[in-house]
Amino acid sequence: MSSAIKNSWILRALAGATVCAALLGSGLTARSSGDLQSQITTARSAADSLKQQIAADSRQIAGTTDGLQNAQARLAAVQSSLDQRVAELKAVQTQLMASRDHLVDLENRLQAATAALSANLVSSYEGGQPSVMDVILSSHGFRELLNQLGFMQRVADQDSTVVGLTRAARAEVSREATRLAGLEAKDRTLANQVLERRNQAAALQAALLHQQVAEEAKRSGVNAQLAGVNSRLGKLQAELNAEEKRAAEQATQAAATGNANVGGLAVDTGGMVQPPAGAPEAVKQIIAAGNAIATLPYIYGGGHASFHADGYDCSGSVSYALAAAGLVSSPMVSGDFENWGDAGPGRWVTIYANADHVWMTVAGWRFDTVALAESGTRWAQGGGEFSGFIVRHPPGL
Repeated sequence: MSSAIKNSWILRALAGATVCAALLGSGLTARSSGDLQSQITTARSAADSLKQQIAADSRQIAGTTDGLQNAQARLAAVQSSLDQRVAELKAVQTQLMASRDHLVDLENRLQAATAALSANLVSSYEGGQPSVMDVILSSHGFRELLNQLGFMQRVADQDSTVVGLTRAARAEVSREATRLAGLEAKDRTLANQVLERRNQAAALQAALLHQQVAEEAKRSGVNAQLAGVNSRLGKLQAELNAEEKRAAEQATQAAATGNANVGGLAVDTGGMVQPPAGAPEAVKQIIAAGNAIATLPYIYGGGHASFHADGYDCSGSVSYALAAAGLVSSPMVSGDFENWGDAGPGRWVTIYANADHVWMTVAGWRFDTVALAESGTRWAQGGGEFSGFIVRHPPGL
């Protein structure tokens, strides 16, 4: 219901405030029923608020869960990268061990070559190196000369080979030592990266899990509050049902004895109607709106250009009263009501409509512009045209 509509019928209802107050003071309605309905409304409002909070918490948890899933995906990527780093680290460590063994072997070979070279130099120094002329003069025949010269050449070649091997061994030892130093540096870098990524992954997962646990705990607390409110609401509803049953029994008894307040309603001299005990809130709003315009004049087309008017026709009157309860959002013409709502009579409200006229009954009372012409108020007990009318009612009423 728009604020303009609500303000309109509230302002007009002020005219009947004194009469309604007198009716309440006379005990024609049960205060306990109104109190119960008010408490139920308050409890339902609190329950709705808690449900909204639970929904908000659930959305936040879902967001955290999505974040956790995204974090898990990132964690899986980090773990995959970590596994690669670990595998690479193992390979480097294997190479490192092999390089160290190779370096030891090279150092042993260098030591042996150095020792052999040293022995040759010492032997040459101590024994003296014979000259070619001495070999020629001391040889007995050409064959011996060739043998001695070949021996000298082999000794020279061996010395040259030993020197070459020694130099190569030293160079290879230097290269391997440099490579080993690089592998050791790489090993330290990979080990630090592995440790850092493991710490990052663990911190990320722990933070998200902590947040999710906190949000779940908060939602559980709100759920507990909602359960308490729903329990209280159930008790209040049971009390209200008992009160409505008592009121219905009283109404039945009153009707059987000819009491004028049939249906639990009373009409004062100003044509105002009082809602019965236990009536739904929508029925109370319809009756209040009907009271607001009950004695206003009939104006053809009144209430169709705007809900705020100086007078109302039949469909304008019915539209105005129903709009007060939020059942219609704009004025409707008589023929529109033939297909409005649900078919058949309602428990609280029944609409009678055709292309030319529309009227309704509310809690047993007739609300009709024809009654206005007859008695000066749209409210009346009994009467009304039934033939040729389509019978409809608001859903749930």
